[in-house]
Amino acid sequence: MTKKNGAEIFIECLLKEGVDTIFGFPGGAVLPVYDALYDSPLRHILVRHEQGAVHMADGYARASGRPGVVVVTSGPGATNTVTGIATAYMDSIPLVVFTGQVPTALIGNDAFQEADIVGITRPCTKHNYLVKDIRDLPRIIKEAFYIAMTGRPGPVLVDMPKDVLMATLPDYKYPDKVSLESYQPNYKGHPGQIKRALEFILSAKRPVIYAGGGVILSDASEELLSLCEKMGLPTTTTLMGLGAFPGTHPLFMGMLGMHGTYCANMAIMNTDCLIAVGARFDDRVTGKIDEFAPYAGIVHIDIDPTSISKNVKVDIPIVGDVKTVLKDLIKCLPKSLKDYRKGLEGWHNEVKGWQANHKLSYKQEFKGKIKPQYVIEKLYELTKGDAIITTEVGQNQMWAAQFFKFDKARTFLTSGGLGTMGFGFPAAIGAQFAFPDKTVVGIAGDGSLQMNIQELATAVQYKLPVKVVILNNMVLGMVRQWQELFYQKRYSHTCISVAPDFVKLAEAYGAVGLRATKPEDVEKVLKQGLGVKDKPVLMDFRVDQFECVYPMVPTGQPLNKMLLV
Repeated sequence: MTKKNGAEIFIECLLKEGVDTIFGFPGGAVLPVYDALYDSPLRHILVRHEQGAVHMADGYARASGRPGVVVVTSGPGATNTVTGIATAYMDSIPLVVFTGQVPTALIGNDAFQEADIVGITRPCTKHNYLVKDIRDLPRIIKEAFYIAMTGRPGPVLVDMPKDVLMATLPDYKYPDKVSLESYQPNYKGHPGQIKRALEFILSAKRPVIYAGGGVILSDASEELLSLCEKMGLPTTTTLMGLGAFPGTHPLFMGMLGMHGTYCANMAIMNTDCLIAVGARFDDRVTGKIDEFAPYAGIVHIDIDPTSISKNVKVDIPIVGDVKTVLKDLIKCLPKSLKDYRKGLEGWHNEVKGWQANHKLSYKQEFKGKIKPQYVIEKLYELTKGDAIITTEVGQNQMWAAQFFKFDKARTFLTSGGLGTMGFGFPAAIGAQFAFPDKTVVGIAGDGSLQMNIQELATAVQYKLPVKVVILNNMVLGMVRQWQELFYQKRYSHTCISVAPDFVKLAEAYGAVGLRATKPEDVEKVLKQGLGVKDKPVLMDFRVDQFECVYPMVPTGQPLNKMLLV
């Protein structure tokens, strides 16, 4: 019987998990893996930095719903993944990150390119492993994918010493299933709690649905829409929940929170029944926590029991998978809801009044500077919303959330919890690998984009038609905005006027570079950029440096204390 080494077993296990694409960068500790890859059907994407690899795998996972897979070497290769892992952890994204490690006999001896990546990533992984014996490798890989994808998803790290990868086995069995006594996610909501929640909702006069990223992770958009339409429930989403409910639907009030719409925030402050679905009441949503939804009884549906009453005390908790719970809730609905919906007419009129009187707005003067919101609106108009949008972090992220309407789940990919600059561009590359025929656009600030600009070489190498819309204001825009509003316009170290010519930079990498400096150039540049099909495009829009994102709820203030334009 032919013996197989750990690296060959590793490749076979990935194939048995249905993996077709991995993102990575080679090095000494993982040379056995890369040798095994040479004859493997797996598609390996060679990145230019390990952080880029994790963000690409993250974008791939967010867009496709499949786990993202990363392979890197030991030491700096492993430590370079930490920001990407923490990004995925905060947003509950399923990744499996495989790191090389020095041989087991050298662990703890400060060997060349040794780092305790298990210890380093313990706070920002759902779970992690150090493989000490080749016989454990198949089981650990099976468990890693299971843990990453089940319950509340998240990143799992597997550290593989070089001697384990080089050791051989005459035979091995890849497990058919996983059984972990200490890890048993609960998918079915308690029937009694579901009944209580429905009775409470049916007694409400001003109900609101507050949906988060958990709806998308559970693939529960259809069920959420069905419930909202049957009951006539006004709906808002978090930043991470955009696309979970159609952005063009009459019941949609827009995003809530620090840069949410006036309507959504006022609805939260006046509701008597808040139904939180797959959301975790983070600080950017709640504002002053003591005054969040002050008149509301709260129903909270989430698969993660540790998220319930963690930040905001709730009245009716339901622990379970969002999709499963919503299905059960819909099954319990009365046959006729006509009277219930009629009773909400006054509430609907109040919501419509907020929407009509306080629309998101800006003023584009055609002899003035380009307004960033105008670029986003034109992009939406030209794509008709049929695109996967990724963002960096800061003003560009908020304008994308406000002015691009997302009707489908998994079309808005952004770093919500950690707020990672440098995320958007590699995430767009990952999404493009997942969907090579779809339009993928990364919306970027000139500051964030430069944090992982080296991945432009990756996009060019694989002939990816990723589009990047740069809202170039030559400052670190969101930090500058805070300095303007709260630090007496003391613009300390937020000017980045010394920057590359993005058009020349794109061309130097072998991509297409375009620029718009006047409002009348915007549509032309977008059309030209969107038309390129065989290589990446950087579109440099020179926008108004002093434009701010509004509405804005200052830190520590309740949601109804918004700063408006």
